[in-house]
Amino acid sequence: MDKGNWQDVFSACLGKMLAIQYAADEWVIKDRDWNVDFSRGVILFGSDEYPIQFIGSESEIKNTWLWGWVNINRLDKSLLTFGNKTRALGKKWKLQPLIEEEIELNDCFNGHNLSIVACGLADEKVCYYRCPYSGGAAFVALSNVPEKVFASVGVLRFTSIIMYCVEQYKINGKILVESFLLWNNTPYRWESDTQIIAHFETDLVITFEYIGGELRIVSMKTL
Repeated sequence: MDKGNWQDVFSACLGKMLAIQYAADEWVIKDRDWNVDFSRGVILFGSDEYPIQFIGSESEIKNTWLWGWVNINRLDKSLLTFGNKTRALGKKWKLQPLIEEEIELNDCFNGHNLSIVACGLADEKVCYYRCPYSGGAAFVALSNVPEKVFASVGVLRFTSIIMYCVEQYKINGKILVESFLLWNNTPYRWESDTQIIAHFETDLVITFEYIGGELRIVSMKTL
């Protein structure tokens, strides 16, 4: 993986973060009303409360993303630790989207995708939540959520996430699959240059083909 290449890094984070976000919907959000309190550094879903870090915000007026570490709202610095770590890693890897203060929103760069990478690269277990407001939305990282949010997924959830990624995003298929399998603690082997066998409760065969010099996923089937 080229750490300075956005598509590679996004592909490495995408599978596991979608699994985490789906689990967070089930075990944290639970289709409940939310309330964020930046003065206390928490978000509430119903009566459940979780610590937060401010990732950044989308502006519908300017059509831009602004990283939280810019801190135009004068938030307490304790809420910016996560964002500052993300920025430091961006500088280390020379990954421009993590370094630029403000980014124009498009299909590639938006609050969800930037939060997926920020949380996916974090050295702690976090998920994220989009908090909409008039004219935009704030994105926050949640910690101290139930451990089951980060549990490995079975073959059906794995394949559905991979299929969704292929249909919705421009990704590096090889990096997506291998990174997701590694996070999931799923043993696998390369059967050939274009085929992986992943050992879930039942084996999963993932077949690729070379298109434009890159491996693209063409099929998945269980044995």
